[in-house]
Amino acid sequence: MKKGIAVLAAAAMSVTALAGCGSSDAQSSTKPDSISFWYYEDDTSAEAAAWKKAAKMFTKDTGIKVKLEMKSFTQIAQNASQFLNSDQAPDIMESNRGNGSAGMLSSTGLLSDLGPYVKKYGWDKKITKADASIAKYNDKGVMNGDKWVGLPTYAEYQRVYYNKDMFAKQGLKIPTAMDEFEAACAKFKAAGITPIAADAQDYGVLWLWWSLVGTKADSKFVDDWQMYKHDVNWNAEPLTYATNKINDWVNKGYISRNATGLKGEDTTVSFIKGEYPIYQTGTWTENRFNNQIKDFDWDGAAIPGAKMLQGCTGNLLTLPQKSKHKDWSAKLLNYAISEELQTGIGNAGSVPLSANMSKITNAKNKKMIEEYTSFSKKGKLSYYPDYPAASLTDAMSSEFQELVNGTKNPNQILQEMKKAYTSGVDDMGVKD
Repeated sequence: MKKGIAVLAAAAMSVTALAGCGSSDAQSSTKPDSISFWYYEDDTSAEAAAWKKAAKMFTKDTGIKVKLEMKSFTQIAQNASQFLNSDQAPDIMESNRGNGSAGMLSSTGLLSDLGPYVKKYGWDKKITKADASIAKYNDKGVMNGDKWVGLPTYAEYQRVYYNKDMFAKQGLKIPTAMDEFEAACAKFKAAGITPIAADAQDYGVLWLWWSLVGTKADSKFVDDWQMYKHDVNWNAEPLTYATNKINDWVNKGYISRNATGLKGEDTTVSFIKGEYPIYQTGTWTENRFNNQIKDFDWDGAAIPGAKMLQGCTGNLLTLPQKSKHKDWSAKLLNYAISEELQTGIGNAGSVPLSANMSKITNAKNKKMIEEYTSFSKKGKLSYYPDYPAASLTDAMSSEFQELVNGTKNPNQILQEMKKAYTSGVDDMGVKD
């Protein structure tokens, strides 16, 4: 699941002069009895299950035990500067991706360069250029650089999920264009039903906004936003259109003003209960819908009219610079990206990067994977809006609370986000 980057980046920024630490003298050539693997994915997730299976396969092949330790995201983030520069550093660590997290850790010398292992195992042949962009950083920690600092083993993106039974009851078809989407919202509202489940206390409204941005944006806009190619044009259509659209939907009652008091779990549960006809959320919920929705039929797709898809590869498996067993650890990572385990991830309801699609048995899962791949192969990923700076996760979410509350108008929201974006990027020192 996508995690906020602010805490991790703050911890990484506290590290000083570490670029020379943890060099090859920490690498043992002796076959170890065990290697350590820290992760924070939920143990019920497809990713955690795949990594555990990879560990079993590795142990069977090598005789080396894998000490799997589930941490919380906060545990890893708050102590990053201490354990990554100590003998307590794990051999493998899950890290969030983006400039403010994996990029920051890499730029301060805390993560190993995986380039030799990418070449050895051919990982770049299994992972598309667009998917690799979130795993590669330059010396300033900006993604889509030339150094591999982590291995992605799955992807995630934002989809709009539909309660097909509620649509049928209103005589509506699942929309494939934005005018059809809005016409459906109007009909549901007229029937006394709030059409869109959205949470503003977490990131739901922010992510919905960024999906709307993606209906008007192109690759140049995304490069300017995410990789600082040029200054962001805050009067550009993608930003003004999306912000005005969210405001319009709130004013029309398509999104309830009560969204300011809702978290992501609230809206997820409400959709599962059949209380809303429309819900945009991450594909990490797909398997949960498969397992928990029993009383109605449902479907999902990218937001109508999407030119750029909000999503990217998932959290990265990294080798800390202080890892003592990098070669063995990389061998374990190679199991995680194997076709067998990738296919298993796909069947478990996640988005794999190199599965055998002929062996994906669930039709809904297969459709989801194919949709993501269609955008990824064309390089049409917009990532997430808060990746450019460590401070943006909370700053942008709070602005959308104001918009939903009606305490700020769209122009004020954009001006405040511009300030947060500009100061956040400046503070990170990543822009030329």
